[in-house]
Amino acid sequence: MESPSAVAALSALAHPGRLEVFRLLVRAGPAGLAAGDIARATGSLANTLSANLNVLAGAGLVASRREGRSIIYAAGYDRMRELLAFLVEDCCGGKPEICAPLAAIAERAACCA
Repeated sequence: MESPSAVAALSALAHPGRLEVFRLLVRAGPAGLAAGDIARATGSLANTLSANLNVLAGAGLVASRREGRSIIYAAGYDRMRELLAFLVEDCCGGKPEICAPLAAIAERAACCA
């Protein structure tokens, strides 16, 4: 991932409402959630949610698909992985204790794989 893409993704997540939506979609898994379900879960107004989803989609962090009359949104796991890898790419500088907590988090998350 190049710096401009990382900045766009981080910028998209640097808003409480967008971060809440993104984390909800990450928890929902690849099946995603309908826009109405996201609005109910987050207490978002339709226009605010739409704007937040557009910003997240523009950064590649959210994808959408139509199922019947519903639009289903799902987290962009590939972009999320790219962003996380970018952030820790130069971690540690030969001092593994710096990144050890991150390794433990990644190991716990491996249960989902």
